[in-house]
Amino acid sequence: MIYDITLKIEYLYQSPVSKGRHTVCVAPSTIDGVQRLLASDIAFDPEPDEKTERQDFFGNHIVDIGLAHEHAGTGLAATFRVERLQAALEVSRSLPFADLPATLTKCRSMKAASPLHFLAASPRVSLSPLIGAFARDAAGAPHSVFDAVLAVGQALFHRMTFDATATDVDTSPEEAFTNGSGVCQDFAHIMIAALRSLGIPAGYVSGYLRTLPPEGMERLEGADAMHAWVRAWCGDALGWVEFDPTNDLFVGTDHIVAAYGRDYSDVAPIRGVVRLSGAQDSTHSVDVAPVPEPA
Repeated sequence: MIYDITLKIEYLYQSPVSKGRHTVCVAPSTIDGVQRLLASDIAFDPEPDEKTERQDFFGNHIVDIGLAHEHAGTGLAATFRVERLQAALEVSRSLPFADLPATLTKCRSMKAASPLHFLAASPRVSLSPLIGAFARDAAGAPHSVFDAVLAVGQALFHRMTFDATATDVDTSPEEAFTNGSGVCQDFAHIMIAALRSLGIPAGYVSGYLRTLPPEGMERLEGADAMHAWVRAWCGDALGWVEFDPTNDLFVGTDHIVAAYGRDYSDVAPIRGVVRLSGAQDSTHSVDVAPVPEPA
């Protein structure tokens, strides 16, 4: 499936700022067996005085910009064309759950995809006793790591309610879990905390969702903005699987990956520093449209 993605993000400041530096992480990458980036364009308003592009530790495409003149806001308009591939999920290749601790103990790799980076607490995800108790109850006595991931994801979907007004970007996983509502970022952070408490390596995926569902299918929650879901490591044979707890499904061709990280702090669409006096407001819109196949 080929998609055209349009993204617009704008920050408006209550009073003009003199300088700003920002890190932007919104462009999908080419990922073997997952997707191919066919075209990419990111335009900034105002035009930055400095701009560099790089890959971060996890292989995500990063644009660093610097603004050295007075400006009343910062915005970007991006377009991407991505081919999303359908990979088979060979569940039988999952590591037995009982073998997980010994397997991780033998792991020596510290490369970006190593499960060792995704076991401990990270800046936005603590190992909460409350969420850990939920995870143990949800998982029960799983036969495989995959079984545990599925059980936790489904239990979280049934416990939480999607509510775009219930939380903000700084809400902790524990607070959202206690309140029982939140957005995709909250669902993802809670599931990551739950899986890590079981000893399952789990990370955060930032990306995009197909805006219009196929005929006869329900529209997925979170399609109006950048979306978030979870990747979990199920052993060397099966590797990483991706689950969307907001929509209770394993990720397929409706999901386009923008970035991988430990939690939101690694993959925030825009991070930065400005000298600001007063408040700021922001807008964020996404459209993901399938490209019609030639007749």
